[in-house]
Amino acid sequence: MANVLVADDDADIRDLVTFKLTQSGHAVVSVEDGPSALAAAREDGVSIALLDIRMPGMSGLDVCRELRSAPETSSLPIILLTARSQEGDVETGFAAGADDYIVKPFSPRELASRVSALLARAGR
Repeated sequence: MANVLVADDDADIRDLVTFKLTQSGHAVVSVEDGPSALAAAREDGVSIALLDIRMPGMSGLDVCRELRSAPETSSLPIILLTARSQEGDVETGFAAGADDYIVKPFSPRELASRVSALLARAGR
C-alpha cells in the first residue's frame, strides 16, 4: 500500500490515525511538528501527507504551501486535519493547496476511506 505521513502535535490523534491507517495496510511516518513534517515529506518518499493545521514550529498550512511550491513535492496529495471548521478556514486550506480538508473530530473509517480515494485519484 502507501507510505503515509501523519503530522499532528496531539499524540492521541497521531496514534489513532496511525493505528487506523496501519490497519488498512499502509506504512505510516508519524511526526509532531511542522518542520519535521516538511523534512519527512521531502526525504521519506511519502505517497500522501495528512497535516494538522496547528502545529509547533510551522503550521500545516505553511507546510502545505512549501510542498506545493517545490517541484519534487508539488503533486503530493495533501489532506488537512483540523478543528477549524469555519467556511473561511476551509477556503484558506484549499487556497494553500490542500486536496481535502477533514474537520476534527472525525471518523477514523471515513479518514481511511478519504486517504484511499485520494491515493486512487492520484494514481499512487
